[in-house]
Amino acid sequence: MQRIAENRRARHDYEILERMEAGIALKGTEVKSVRAGKVQLKDSYVEVRDGDAYLVGAHIAPYSHGNIVNHDPERPRRLLLNRREIDRIFGKTTIQGLTCVPLSVYIKGSLVKVEVAIARGKKLYDKRQAEKKKQMDAEAAEAIRRRSV
Repeated sequence: MQRIAENRRARHDYEILERMEAGIALKGTEVKSVRAGKVQLKDSYVEVRDGDAYLVGAHIAPYSHGNIVNHDPERPRRLLLNRREIDRIFGKTTIQGLTCVPLSVYIKGSLVKVEVAIARGKKLYDKRQAEKKKQMDAEAAEAIRRRSV
């Protein structure tokens, strides 16, 4: 598994409740751009419409050696999920007020996959607590490292 892009902002802004793996329907030049690492997931999300899940707002740069029929970098891309997974995302995002965000794009074998998560938005004080905990853990690890040397 080769990780191409990661949405670090999602881990900061959201509390991750449930993760799932999805395939993504791409055009030829998009696959080449993904393999070159030209993917950005910032401000992207998953939307369910007409019974299908779409990745909206993800930017896949046009392929540098492509021709005039290169793809649109911001187009919505269909996620390849089974019906049960789509229904679960739809139910949790509409009824419970949660959201679905992509966490990372990676290559598994010869396929491009997206890790999506059902998440709840963090409040400002939750973000502060998480930052404080992270800083305390780093200080504790540093103290242990200094003591063992």
